[in-house]
Amino acid sequence: QVQLVESGGGLVQPGGSLRLSCAASRSIFSASAMGWYRQAPGKQRELVATLSRGGSTNYPDSVKGRFTISRDNAKNTVYLQMNSLKPEDTAVYYCNARWSLDDYWGQGTQVTVSS
Repeated sequence: QVQLVESGGGLVQPGGSLRLSCAASRSIFSASAMGWYRQAPGKQRELVATLSRGGSTNYPDSVKGRFTISRDNAKNTVYLQMNSLKPEDTAVYYCNARWSLDDYWGQGTQVTVSS
């Protein structure tokens, strides 16, 4: 069973930055895709960023230009750098990884943007 462990969440003021980390118990070099999703109270889980094995990234318009997904294969870790944070970015952020047809999720880390 693959484990994904997120860290780096917390409370930040509007305009601030946070970097989330997702450490995998399996080599991410062979993962077909890695990603970050978020879920705010009363809302559906939504895509935040994806990174393919080939290095292609995808972001929704709501975070494009502010968030950056990256990976360190040597550390089996995926990162989400979040800049210019807004109150509407408040949510639980989940890491996702896919190997072949198998999808795995982390337990989530809370990000709260508030003054």
